Amino acid sequence: MQRAIGVPVDPVMTVSGVADRVLTWRLFLMAASPTRSEKLDLRLTPSAKATLQRAAAATQRSVSEFVLESALERADEALIERRRFGLDETQWQAFLTALDAPTRRHPRLERLLQEPGLFDNDSPE
Repeated sequence: MQRAIGVPVDPVMTVSGVADRVLTWRLFLMAASPTRSEKLDLRLTPSAKATLQRAAAATQRSVSEFVLESALERADEALIERRRFGLDETQWQAFLTALDAPTRRHPRLERLLQEPGLFDNDSPE
């Protein structure tokens, strides 16, 4: 039994400058999946449980499969924003300009980095 869940992402500008539409796919191979050894319990209302049961039945999945796949899909959506970001042409040019700009001096940071650290110890023990 094989199921694939796709999470489309908005068009992005790649480092090469090529606009692209990125797709993230999570492929579930139930027959070849590693043994599930972890358990996750949750409390829900009777109506929420009934809704999940109806949705699982409508997609011909067990409630566990439906909840796991739905939760992992939502987790991918939440995490994708931390892994990739999309820019239009103007934003991309501003980003490249910022990367190419000379670094600024930070005198306070420079002084801090010259001070001995908490774990620095000059005397051998």
